[in-house]
Amino acid sequence: MSKRFVRWVAVCTALVCAVSQFVPTAFADPNTLVSPNYQFTESDLGGGGLIQSNSANFQSSESIGDAVGGNSASNNFQVQAGGKTTNDPALTFTVNNGNVSFGNFSAGAPTVTTASFTVINYTSYGYIVQIAGNAPSNGSHTITPMGTTGSSVIGTEQFGINLVANTSPVSFGANPNLGSYGFGAAAPNYATPNQFRYVSGETIATSTKSSGQVTYTISYLVNVGSLTPGGQYTSNQVLICTGTY
Repeated sequence: MSKRFVRWVAVCTALVCAVSQFVPTAFADPNTLVSPNYQFTESDLGGGGLIQSNSANFQSSESIGDAVGGNSASNNFQVQAGGKTTNDPALTFTVNNGNVSFGNFSAGAPTVTTASFTVINYTSYGYIVQIAGNAPSNGSHTITPMGTTGSSVIGTEQFGINLVANTSPVSFGANPNLGSYGFGAAAPNYATPNQFRYVSGETIATSTKSSGQVTYTISYLVNVGSLTPGGQYTSNQVLICTGTY
């Protein structure tokens, strides 16, 4: 409760007591809620009420306190209705499938796979997710990461990702799943279908406001050439999720 609200309550209480002292016979009718000194135009008392209030410029069908729970938002504000909860910020990050397999690489066809992670962000101003690590490598040979955004080219060494649904070179991946109250998006460099990129340390997902659960799918693409050395390739990457305030 803010100090301003405490003072307002104290002033109202003093005013009611003073009226009761000088007009002791003033009582409100329990049916009409009217007395010589007060009148209520709506018969619902308390912190909320479902009676509509309206004028030429607005209409309210229910108060925020009456809503069991819900979310209203625009580009400039966000309101979460429901019971009171702690105002401490909290950030939850989960990698849903930590180990993925590409299977066998082929110079005649692209190889694709997916992984996913989930973010829940409470009361902060947003978050960013970064990815860091190496492209698939075998001994001293590393498949070339796509330092600029581009499409799949069969027969040319490429390693890239994006965070959206793709239709080329095959249909795979998914757009961010925002659920009921989620906010967030793939970062611009990783948000174009059928376009891939991989730069270690770059931001791949972001949100500018607090958010319910959002699930992101990372779409991985690998192309190899006819001269790419055979063997087992591995890649170790780290996802870093940071709240912004």
